[in-house]
This record gives sequence, structure tokens and C-alpha cells, in this order.
Amino acid sequence: MLKLGIYLGFRPGAGGIFQYSLSLLDALAALPRDKYNIVAAYGDPAWKPYLEPLGIETAYLGECKTLGYWWGMLCLPVWLWNLGLWRLDATARYFARAHMDGWLFPAQDHWTYLSRQPAIGTVHDLMHRYEREFPEVSRFGRYWLREHRYRHIAKTAKAIMVDSEVGKRQLMESYHAPAEKIHPLPYIPPRYIYAAETPGDFDIKFSLPKKFLFYPAQFYPHKNHIRLLQAVAMVRKEHPDIHLVLSGPKNHAYAQVANEAKRLGLEGAVSFIGYVPDAYVPEIYRRARALVMPTFFGPTNIPPLEAQALGCPVAVSGIYGMKQQLGDGAIYFNPRSLQEIVAATSQLWSDDALCEKLKESGFHRTSLWNKILFDGALAHILAKVFR
Repeated sequence: MLKLGIYLGFRPGAGGIFQYSLSLLDALAALPRDKYNIVAAYGDPAWKPYLEPLGIETAYLGECKTLGYWWGMLCLPVWLWNLGLWRLDATARYFARAHMDGWLFPAQDHWTYLSRQPAIGTVHDLMHRYEREFPEVSRFGRYWLREHRYRHIAKTAKAIMVDSEVGKRQLMESYHAPAEKIHPLPYIPPRYIYAAETPGDFDIKFSLPKKFLFYPAQFYPHKNHIRLLQAVAMVRKEHPDIHLVLSGPKNHAYAQVANEAKRLGLEGAVSFIGYVPDAYVPEIYRRARALVMPTFFGPTNIPPLEAQALGCPVAVSGIYGMKQQLGDGAIYFNPRSLQEIVAATSQLWSDDALCEKLKESGFHRTSLWNKILFDGALAHILAKVFR
């Protein structure tokens, strides 16, 4: 029997890493129990309700910001850690005494190389290299932290999972990681997207217009909210009823985005609805006219998959691996081109036939890569890595 662990050293909630981790947990829980013993180690008690329904073994490790956390954050020498300083860290000692055949680290974190265990690491993106202009991946030492982390993951991990063939190529050209240990595992929508029941207080919590465009994203500069607002302002001259709904915690560059909406006179055309709990997300997609996602980051993204699964037409930046991910189930634009975003937004708002075509194409794309195929692909990767 193969003993495998998955380490969840971050708080559950919104964000792609959380959604990806849910998909991995479901896939691990679906593995045959006579061949695999799965343990989920977590550091935040908020994980408990997500893990209990899976019926797998769990280990609560408590505080995540231990010595190992700071060792990784400060980019201290890994060789010095391996000399024995790891013994001072409770999480590292847990890894040592757990005697697992291997560990999965879905959050591309420092424990991939500080755990001193056979590890399947994850690299979701290398945008600090490919989109270095954005402060969230370059300022205040973030570039060098990412460089330190990803170089060590590429060097020490037994295997590395990426989101796409584009992600694989970028990892190889950035850190010379050998092709044979990089395994593309494309994203799927998280399980809560398929929930059929809408919470009874939905309309009380979210007073949405009858027709609206939707963009769920944290307010980082790379999410390109400013240019999207400018596009909406231009489309509004021809379609004065256009409405944009933006979800996401009101932090990072939120104040700048809100001020731009006010400057453009969009107070009645833009709704900022804040963080949306998982249970409410599917209904927003079902009601939305379309998803518009002008992000600068890739290689691929999860929100367009969520939209396609629920019949919500998609327009997205045609960058990196997005066209391979979504195929003919989306329309694409250059995120740097205001005119292209205007054209896409106007089309989605006014062209019913186009929206219906994108809806059907999205359903078809969803059928080509789903949970069953994702689970099987992960099982194949595990069998190959630990054969």
C-alpha cells in the first residue's frame, strides 16, 4: 500500500490554489483504499469541514508560521536547514516521523523542499518572470522569494505538476527542470460550482441587476480592472444599460479601482459585491450575461472553467495557454488593447446569438475535461512517480 500525504499549509477560502486543492483532495479520496492510504495534514482548523466528508485520514498540525515558514520566507540556505536545524521545527519533525512514501504540496510552498521528503511539488505560474512589471510579483523582495522557491522546487522535487503544456515549457526554460519530471494536470472547476441549490438569502445578500457582466477577481493590478472599467465606460455610450459586477475582497488595489469607477461616472453601472462565499458563486454565474476576464496572468485560469460549466459565455485574455484551455468556448482579446476589450464587451452585451454559441461551446469543452478524467490523470501521475 502506498502512503501519500497532502499538505495544506494555507487558509481555505477564495483563490485558485484553494480551488485546485479541493480538486486534488477529491481525486485523492477517490483512489482505491486497498492501494492508497491518504493523509491530509493541515494547519488551519477551517480546513476541517472540507476534509470530514472525504473520509480520509487527517492530521492537524496547528500553527503554520513556524521556523520553517520563516526559513523559506527569508530565503535562508537550504543546506544549513538540512544539517539539522529542521529538528527545531514541529512541522518538519512531523514530516520525518510520518514515514510517508510521498507528499503532495499544492500551494507551491517552501515545504516542497524543506520537508526533506519525496515530494510532488506544484508550480501554478512563473509570472514574476513573464510579467515582471506587476508589483505583486516583483516588489519588496517578491521576485527573489519566488526565484528562490521555484529554483529549489525544480531542483529537489521528485515530480512537479503544472497547469498546462505552456506551464511545462516555462518551467523548463526558466529553471532547466527535466521534462520527464514535469506533469501537466489541467485545472477543473471546484466541486461547489455544481451545487444545484441556491441559498435562500441570495437576493438579500446580492442585489444584482437583471442583466450584467461578471468578473470575479482580487484587486491586484495584474487583474486589469482599470482597463475593463474604461472599456465599460466606452461601451456605455452605445449601450447605456450595461452593468458590470465585480467580486473580490476589498483590499490590494481596490481603492484605486473604485476611484476610477467614480472618475468615469460608472457609479450606477458597476457593483462591487465583495467576497462571495462558495455557496453563492454558482448562482452568480447562472445569472450573468457573460464572464469578462482581462487578466495579464496565466498560463491558464479557473474562473473561465467555472463559467463554461454553468453555461456562462466567456471573453478572456488570449495569452499563454488560455486558447488551449478554452478552445472555441471563448472569445479572446489582447489585455493591453482597450479597443479589443471594448469590442469583446460590446459583443457579449448585444449579440444574443454569439452568447448562445459560446454557451454551447463551453458545455462541450467542459465535457472534454472533467472530474473523472482529472482523477484518472492524477492517479496515472502518482503511479508513474511512485512506481
